[in-house]
Amino acid sequence: MAHTSVEGLPAQEAGVSRSYRNYVLFILTLVYAFNFIDRQIIGILSPFIKADLGLDDAQLGWLKGIYFALLYTVMGIPIAWLADRYSRVNIIAISLTLWSGFTAASGLASNYVQLAIARIGVGIGEAGGSPPSHSIISDLFPKEKRAGALSIYSLGIPFGIMLAFFASAFFLQGGSADWRTVMYSVGIPGVLLALLLKFTVKEPTRSVTAPSQTENANKPSVKKSLKQLLKIPTWWGMALGISFGSFGNYAISTWIIDYYVRAFAGLDITQLLVVFGIINGTAYALGVWLGGYIADRWGKHNKKAYALLPAIMLIVGLPAFYASLQVQDLWLSVGLMALLLFTSGSYLGPSFAMAQTLAPINVRAMSTALFFFVLNIIALGGGPTLTGIISQSLVPSLGETEALRQALLYLVVPYALSIAVFLWTSTKIVKDWEMAESRGL
Repeated sequence: MAHTSVEGLPAQEAGVSRSYRNYVLFILTLVYAFNFIDRQIIGILSPFIKADLGLDDAQLGWLKGIYFALLYTVMGIPIAWLADRYSRVNIIAISLTLWSGFTAASGLASNYVQLAIARIGVGIGEAGGSPPSHSIISDLFPKEKRAGALSIYSLGIPFGIMLAFFASAFFLQGGSADWRTVMYSVGIPGVLLALLLKFTVKEPTRSVTAPSQTENANKPSVKKSLKQLLKIPTWWGMALGISFGSFGNYAISTWIIDYYVRAFAGLDITQLLVVFGIINGTAYALGVWLGGYIADRWGKHNKKAYALLPAIMLIVGLPAFYASLQVQDLWLSVGLMALLLFTSGSYLGPSFAMAQTLAPINVRAMSTALFFFVLNIIALGGGPTLTGIISQSLVPSLGETEALRQALLYLVVPYALSIAVFLWTSTKIVKDWEMAESRGL
């Protein structure tokens, strides 16, 4: 039987120290960083994989997107069901071991099919990362601090991408272009982290009062809670807002190195990788952290902040992105791209917080899994894949460089949709928050 916290209090008020709570958040953030190291690495190594295995843009797009995303999203649902019932720590540790192992195995691939199978394996493993992690964090932090805590957790994205760039730069320096060594170097450490997680993090108590027989009889079923969740406009608005924005971000993160290598002949690839690593670890990370911090502060006075902030930030970032693909100077383009990364990071914390705050307690992990299902089918499955397909279709008429630039320019459309959806969601969020409070957060 699952343990519960004292009188329904959040875990930090039921005997869990602040230092331990922060340690757990740190470890889960590190796990999430490895999630994105292993997810991002193929996009960074793309030019070298393309040359070694003789692939075209469409094939690369499938590898970067849908092959990973399909089972990643599908497996997230049953894993979340398990996470709402069994040890979330064990689920995360097993998943981390699995996806890290498949990342290392990617370095052994000698053809397209083998690499595709390895990417599918990475996707299956990563499905067990975020839903149970979000559930644990929601048990350790009260609703007023969830956006901030989940923003810190979301720092795993920029820091993971940063480490992926740095690792690639280190092993590719000197022009050796040994992409296989990079795969081994980022995959194997994840297995060691899984052991650290398993032996230093305890399964937290779930923040719900132990029910009496009468209360247990009146407790809504999981099926009923899910139906209730999927009728909440704000839940869908935040899910689609982050999905359309991430459609662009995933496409950029997996194709931008290919674009710069093609568009700026003779560039120092190692230097470019280091610069992008720094940008992700500073500008993107700052945007992610500020998004949660500002949303929590502004949200105390106006709940609309959780949707308005991402919309405002993307309104600033979208013109910078468009301009970055028009300028002829490499570092000006990179600087404009950094502004997009800073602004787009703002939607992560608020969106993930709403996935937890609006969800009935007995389906929190499932809420995140469904949230990620929508997010990753649209964004991770669609962004890199469609960009590659469009680019390859334009190659005969435009050539490889201009074809990829044009495919990236089309990303203006999903970014604009993201802004529109977040603005619409801001008109629904107050009512939906009040309804969530009425049933207990």
